[in-house]
Amino acid sequence: MDNKNAYALREDEKAGSVYLQEDVVACIASLAATRDIDGVLGIYDGGQEGKSKGIGFGKAPKGVSVDVHHGIVDVDMNISILYGYNIPAICQKVQTKVKSMIENMTGMKVGNVNLRIAGLNMGKGKA
Repeated sequence: MDNKNAYALREDEKAGSVYLQEDVVACIASLAATRDIDGVLGIYDGGQEGKSKGIGFGKAPKGVSVDVHHGIVDVDMNISILYGYNIPAICQKVQTKVKSMIENMTGMKVGNVNLRIAGLNMGKGKA
């Protein structure tokens, strides 16, 4: 099995090993940031629309990067928000939710969730 860009969640001689691909952690972060948080439009991928169109399975969304050092996950995300929302409050919610979801789903510890507000949309509602 190719374990490039994968992190060991469990290595057991009797039961086998469990590895988590970096892209899966990035997908968890992306979903956590864009679901049920008012004011967040999406992950900014720098594209023509300024937001990601969706998340493909097995592929990290553009605008999200994950780095793991010594078992600690650091996440960098570019997000697009809606005009009129309190940016610091939105960022606090996103950081808390991303950290919680990664830790709950993977058992890995999250160090930093760094956000870059890379897009602002005047529209109403989420993408």
